[in-house]
Amino acid sequence: MEFSRFLECLAADHDRLRTVVETDADAPVPTCPGWTVADLTRHVGEVYLHKTAAMRDGAEPEPWPPKEFAEEAPTALLDRGYTALRAEFATRDPEDPAGTWYGPDQSVGFWIRRMAQETVVHRIDAELATGRPVTAVPDDLAVDGVDELLKVFAAYAVAEWGDYFAGILDGSPGRTVLVRAGDDAAWRVRTGPGEFTVTDGAGDGTADATLSGSPQDVLRSLWNRAGAEGDRGVTAEGDPGALAELRRCLVVATQ
Repeated sequence: MEFSRFLECLAADHDRLRTVVETDADAPVPTCPGWTVADLTRHVGEVYLHKTAAMRDGAEPEPWPPKEFAEEAPTALLDRGYTALRAEFATRDPEDPAGTWYGPDQSVGFWIRRMAQETVVHRIDAELATGRPVTAVPDDLAVDGVDELLKVFAAYAVAEWGDYFAGILDGSPGRTVLVRAGDDAAWRVRTGPGEFTVTDGAGDGTADATLSGSPQDVLRSLWNRAGAEGDRGVTAEGDPGALAELRRCLVVATQ
Protein backbone atom coordinates (compact mmCIF):
# COMPACT_ATOMS: atom_id res chain seq x y z
CA MET A 1 0.00 0.00 0.00
CA GLU A 2 1.05 3.57 -0.62
CA PHE A 3 1.66 5.67 2.48
CA SER A 4 -0.99 8.11 1.30
CA ARG A 5 -3.47 5.24 1.35
CA PHE A 6 -2.47 4.27 4.91
CA LEU A 7 -3.10 7.86 6.00
CA GLU A 8 -6.47 7.86 4.27
CA CYS A 9 -7.47 4.67 6.11
CA LEU A 10 -6.13 6.02 9.40
CA ALA A 11 -8.30 9.13 9.06
CA ALA A 12 -11.45 7.15 8.22
CA ASP A 13 -11.03 4.67 11.06
CA HIS A 14 -10.11 7.36 13.58
CA ASP A 15 -13.21 9.34 12.67
CA ARG A 16 -15.40 6.26 13.04
CA LEU A 17 -13.72 5.36 16.34
CA ARG A 18 -14.15 8.90 17.67
CA THR A 19 -17.86 8.83 16.87
CA VAL A 20 -18.46 5.42 18.41
CA VAL A 21 -16.60 6.00 21.69
CA GLU A 22 -18.94 8.90 22.49
CA THR A 23 -21.90 6.56 22.80
CA ASP A 24 -21.18 4.35 25.83
CA ALA A 25 -17.96 5.02 27.73
CA ASP A 26 -18.74 2.44 30.41
CA ALA A 27 -19.48 -0.46 28.08
CA PRO A 28 -17.10 -3.43 28.47
CA VAL A 29 -14.95 -4.26 25.46
CA PRO A 30 -15.36 -8.01 24.87
CA THR A 31 -12.26 -8.25 22.70
CA CYS A 32 -10.10 -6.49 25.33
CA PRO A 33 -11.06 -8.21 28.60
CA GLY A 34 -11.05 -5.87 31.58
CA TRP A 35 -11.35 -2.72 29.50
CA THR A 36 -14.27 -0.36 29.08
CA VAL A 37 -14.77 1.87 26.05
CA ALA A 38 -13.23 4.69 28.10
CA ASP A 39 -10.12 2.56 28.72
CA LEU A 40 -9.91 1.77 25.00
CA THR A 41 -10.22 5.45 24.13
CA ARG A 42 -7.47 6.40 26.56
CA HIS A 43 -5.23 3.65 25.23
CA VAL A 44 -5.50 4.82 21.62
CA GLY A 45 -4.80 8.43 22.63
CA GLU A 46 -1.72 7.34 24.58
CA VAL A 47 -0.52 5.23 21.64
CA TYR A 48 -0.81 8.19 19.27
CA LEU A 49 1.17 10.40 21.64
CA HIS A 50 3.77 7.68 22.22
CA LYS A 51 4.44 7.30 18.49
CA THR A 52 4.53 11.07 18.05
CA ALA A 53 7.29 11.22 20.66
CA ALA A 54 9.15 8.31 19.03
CA MET A 55 9.27 10.20 15.74
CA ARG A 56 10.11 13.53 17.34
CA ASP A 57 12.86 12.22 19.64
CA GLY A 58 14.23 9.36 17.55
CA ALA A 59 13.54 6.76 20.24
CA GLU A 60 10.50 5.32 21.97
CA PRO A 61 9.88 7.20 25.22
CA GLU A 62 10.34 5.49 28.58
CA PRO A 63 8.71 5.40 31.07
CA TRP A 64 5.25 5.65 29.59
CA PRO A 65 2.59 7.00 29.97
CA PRO A 66 3.29 10.25 31.85
CA LYS A 67 1.34 10.46 35.12
CA GLU A 68 -0.43 13.64 34.08
CA PHE A 69 -2.27 11.80 31.30
CA ALA A 70 -4.52 10.28 33.96
CA GLU A 71 -5.99 13.72 34.61
CA GLU A 72 -7.30 14.09 31.05
CA ALA A 73 -10.67 12.84 29.89
CA PRO A 74 -10.26 9.87 27.52
CA THR A 75 -11.78 11.63 24.52
CA ALA A 76 -9.66 14.73 25.15
CA LEU A 77 -6.55 12.56 25.21
CA LEU A 78 -7.63 10.84 22.00
CA ASP A 79 -8.23 14.19 20.30
CA ARG A 80 -4.90 15.58 21.43
CA GLY A 81 -3.07 12.42 20.42
CA TYR A 82 -4.57 12.25 16.95
CA THR A 83 -3.90 15.93 16.29
CA ALA A 84 -0.28 15.54 17.37
CA LEU A 85 0.20 12.35 15.35
CA ARG A 86 -1.14 13.83 12.12
CA ALA A 87 0.89 17.00 12.62
CA GLU A 88 4.04 14.92 13.03
CA PHE A 89 3.28 12.87 9.92
CA ALA A 90 2.67 16.08 7.97
CA THR A 91 6.16 17.41 8.70
CA ARG A 92 8.04 14.23 7.79
CA ASP A 93 8.66 11.91 4.88
CA PRO A 94 8.02 8.19 5.29
CA GLU A 95 11.75 7.54 4.80
CA ASP A 96 12.75 9.82 7.68
CA PRO A 97 14.29 8.04 10.70
CA ALA A 98 12.15 7.23 13.73
CA GLY A 99 12.58 5.00 16.76
CA THR A 100 10.58 1.76 16.50
CA TRP A 101 10.53 -1.62 18.21
CA TYR A 102 10.96 -3.36 14.85
CA GLY A 103 14.67 -3.56 14.07
CA PRO A 104 14.50 -3.84 10.26
CA ASP A 105 12.46 -0.63 9.87
CA GLN A 106 13.42 2.48 11.84
CA SER A 107 11.38 4.94 9.81
CA VAL A 108 8.37 7.21 9.97
CA GLY A 109 6.77 4.98 7.37
CA PHE A 110 6.72 2.11 9.86
CA TRP A 111 4.55 4.21 12.18
CA ILE A 112 2.26 5.35 9.36
CA ARG A 113 1.51 1.73 8.57
CA ARG A 114 1.34 0.64 12.21
CA MET A 115 -1.04 3.43 13.24
CA ALA A 116 -3.39 2.67 10.36
CA GLN A 117 -3.51 -0.98 11.46
CA GLU A 118 -3.71 -0.13 15.17
CA THR A 119 -6.65 2.15 14.56
CA VAL A 120 -8.71 -0.23 12.43
CA VAL A 121 -8.41 -2.99 15.03
CA HIS A 122 -9.45 -0.69 17.88
CA ARG A 123 -12.25 0.81 15.80
CA ILE A 124 -13.61 -2.73 15.52
CA ASP A 125 -13.21 -3.13 19.29
CA ALA A 126 -15.29 -0.01 19.89
CA GLU A 127 -18.01 -1.09 17.49
CA LEU A 128 -18.28 -4.54 19.07
CA ALA A 129 -18.38 -3.01 22.56
CA THR A 130 -21.18 -0.58 21.76
CA GLY A 131 -23.25 -2.92 19.61
CA ARG A 132 -22.70 -0.89 16.46
CA PRO A 133 -22.45 -2.61 13.08
CA VAL A 134 -18.81 -3.31 12.29
CA THR A 135 -17.75 -1.16 9.37
CA ALA A 136 -16.18 -3.12 6.53
CA VAL A 137 -12.39 -3.14 6.37
CA PRO A 138 -11.13 -2.35 2.85
CA ASP A 139 -9.49 -5.34 1.19
CA ASP A 140 -6.13 -3.64 0.71
CA LEU A 141 -5.89 -2.60 4.35
CA ALA A 142 -7.01 -6.03 5.56
CA VAL A 143 -4.48 -7.90 3.40
CA ASP A 144 -1.72 -5.61 4.61
CA GLY A 145 -2.88 -6.15 8.20
CA VAL A 146 -2.59 -9.92 7.87
CA ASP A 147 0.86 -9.51 6.33
CA GLU A 148 1.98 -7.21 9.16
CA LEU A 149 0.62 -9.53 11.84
CA LEU A 150 2.34 -12.63 10.47
CA LYS A 151 5.69 -11.05 9.56
CA VAL A 152 6.26 -7.95 11.68
CA PHE A 153 4.65 -9.24 14.85
CA ALA A 154 4.92 -13.03 14.94
CA ALA A 155 7.92 -13.93 12.79
CA TYR A 156 10.03 -11.09 14.14
CA ALA A 157 9.03 -11.76 17.75
CA VAL A 158 9.91 -15.46 17.53
CA ALA A 159 13.28 -14.62 15.96
CA GLU A 160 14.12 -11.92 18.52
CA TRP A 161 12.43 -13.12 21.72
CA GLY A 162 12.15 -16.85 21.21
CA ASP A 163 12.01 -17.68 24.92
CA TYR A 164 8.49 -16.28 25.09
CA PHE A 165 7.35 -18.90 22.57
CA ALA A 166 9.26 -21.88 23.96
CA GLY A 167 6.19 -23.35 25.62
CA ILE A 168 4.37 -23.29 22.29
CA LEU A 169 7.05 -24.22 19.80
CA ASP A 170 9.63 -26.39 21.57
CA GLY A 171 7.46 -29.48 21.26
CA SER A 172 6.27 -28.71 17.75
CA PRO A 173 6.81 -31.49 15.19
CA GLY A 174 7.14 -28.83 12.47
CA ARG A 175 3.98 -27.66 10.79
CA THR A 176 2.88 -25.61 7.80
CA VAL A 177 -0.26 -23.48 7.74
CA LEU A 178 -1.53 -21.85 4.57
CA VAL A 179 -3.34 -18.59 5.18
CA ARG A 180 -5.49 -17.23 2.35
CA ALA A 181 -7.13 -13.78 2.38
CA GLY A 182 -9.43 -13.51 -0.60
CA ASP A 183 -8.49 -14.77 -4.04
CA ASP A 184 -5.12 -13.11 -4.46
CA ALA A 185 -3.28 -13.04 -1.12
CA ALA A 186 -1.69 -16.03 0.58
CA TRP A 187 1.10 -16.84 3.02
CA ARG A 188 2.75 -20.11 4.06
CA VAL A 189 3.62 -20.14 7.75
CA ARG A 190 6.15 -22.71 8.95
CA THR A 191 6.40 -23.40 12.67
CA GLY A 192 8.76 -25.61 14.63
CA PRO A 193 11.13 -25.43 17.60
CA GLY A 194 12.37 -21.84 17.59
CA GLU A 195 10.82 -21.28 14.17
CA PHE A 196 8.04 -19.09 12.77
CA THR A 197 8.78 -18.24 9.16
CA VAL A 198 6.46 -16.67 6.61
CA THR A 199 6.65 -17.03 2.83
CA ASP A 200 4.48 -15.09 0.42
CA GLY A 201 2.18 -17.08 -1.83
CA ALA A 202 0.47 -20.43 -1.63
CA GLY A 203 3.54 -22.34 -2.79
CA ASP A 204 3.57 -25.78 -4.36
CA GLY A 205 3.77 -28.05 -1.33
CA THR A 206 1.07 -29.43 0.90
CA ALA A 207 0.07 -27.76 4.15
CA ASP A 208 -0.96 -29.31 7.44
CA ALA A 209 -3.80 -26.83 7.72
CA THR A 210 -5.43 -24.00 5.78
CA LEU A 211 -7.18 -20.89 7.05
CA SER A 212 -9.12 -18.98 4.41
CA GLY A 213 -11.75 -16.30 3.99
CA SER A 214 -12.27 -12.75 2.82
CA PRO A 215 -9.45 -10.36 3.73
CA GLN A 216 -11.40 -8.65 6.50
CA ASP A 217 -12.68 -11.93 7.94
CA VAL A 218 -9.17 -13.39 8.08
CA LEU A 219 -7.80 -10.19 9.61
CA ARG A 220 -10.48 -10.15 12.31
CA SER A 221 -10.04 -13.86 12.97
CA LEU A 222 -6.26 -13.70 13.41
CA TRP A 223 -6.57 -10.63 15.65
CA ASN A 224 -9.33 -12.37 17.68
CA ARG A 225 -11.80 -9.65 16.67
CA ALA A 226 -14.45 -11.87 15.13
CA GLY A 227 -17.05 -10.87 17.74
CA ALA A 228 -19.94 -12.82 19.21
CA GLU A 229 -20.85 -14.46 15.91
CA GLY A 230 -17.45 -16.12 15.69
CA ASP A 231 -15.41 -16.86 12.59
CA ARG A 232 -18.38 -17.54 10.33
CA GLY A 233 -16.61 -16.11 7.31
CA VAL A 234 -13.44 -18.12 7.83
CA THR A 235 -12.87 -21.74 6.84
CA ALA A 236 -10.36 -23.77 8.85
CA GLU A 237 -9.28 -27.11 7.40
CA GLY A 238 -6.68 -29.68 8.32
CA ASP A 239 -4.73 -30.33 11.52
CA PRO A 240 -6.33 -28.52 14.49
CA GLY A 241 -2.98 -28.64 16.28
CA ALA A 242 -1.31 -26.64 13.53
CA LEU A 243 -4.02 -23.98 13.65
CA ALA A 244 -3.87 -23.83 17.45
CA GLU A 245 -0.09 -23.44 17.33
CA LEU A 246 -0.40 -20.53 14.90
CA ARG A 247 -3.03 -18.79 17.00
CA ARG A 248 -1.14 -19.23 20.23
CA CYS A 249 1.95 -17.66 18.67
CA LEU A 250 -0.09 -14.70 17.45
CA VAL A 251 -1.55 -14.13 20.91
CA VAL A 252 1.89 -14.02 22.53
CA ALA A 253 3.32 -11.85 19.74
CA THR A 254 0.63 -9.20 20.13
CA GLN A 255 0.53 -8.96 23.92
